[in-house]
Amino acid sequence: MSKITKAQNRNHEAACALLQKETLTMDERRFVLDHWRADAAHDVTRIGAYFTPRGLAEAVAQECHGADRVIDLCAGIGALAFARWERDRPSRLVCVERDPVYAVVGRKVLPEAEWIVADVFSLVQRKDLGAFDLAVSNPPYGRLKRTSGGPRYRGGLFEYHVIDVASHLAEQGVFLIPQTSSPCRFSGAAAQRGDWIESEDCIRFRQETGIDLDLGLGIDTSAWTHDWHGVKPTVESVRVDFGWKR
Repeated sequence: MSKITKAQNRNHEAACALLQKETLTMDERRFVLDHWRADAAHDVTRIGAYFTPRGLAEAVAQECHGADRVIDLCAGIGALAFARWERDRPSRLVCVERDPVYAVVGRKVLPEAEWIVADVFSLVQRKDLGAFDLAVSNPPYGRLKRTSGGPRYRGGLFEYHVIDVASHLAEQGVFLIPQTSSPCRFSGAAAQRGDWIESEDCIRFRQETGIDLDLGLGIDTSAWTHDWHGVKPTVESVRVDFGWKR
């Protein structure tokens, strides 16, 4: 559990009070997204889960608009899905989150979505989900404990397993992953914009899955460094075309 300030705790408690209401206004939904903190009561670093800052989610939504059927994997409380819904109102929006506490918050933030409380790795076997135009995800990062894995990738990085799962569900994908897992460095003062620096893990993922991680959305994610809760990860946005892989 990270240490939060008194002001942050007051805002978190205000968000918790809003969640007692039956329905929330749009401004109240945004307040919850900005101020409800999983790290107020849980050690989120242990599970590698960091909720997407709302401003970053909006930047991602702006760059990947147009998809009518969208699935958010490892959705947390729904920041990425909310930004997609607010911008384009897709006809179908599904959020998958294994933590029931997060899903309860998410249903208040985005009741327009279909919320599924399930492990993301169970989705490959499901036949009832249908197909999606776009998968989005800010998945847990790193070498974490998993119940299973992607159908092809055999390495240890959780984020790559989620991308592998997404390839069985959607035509395209947009993901926020650690800069070290991205083949391209774009964000932050130290990055050489557009430099391709594939790690051994990245090469292994491509070799085992046949999936190429593209440059992404051209978003310098460091603009939202101070908006993350607790640990401030350095991430990149990557775009993937899954159409020929499904």
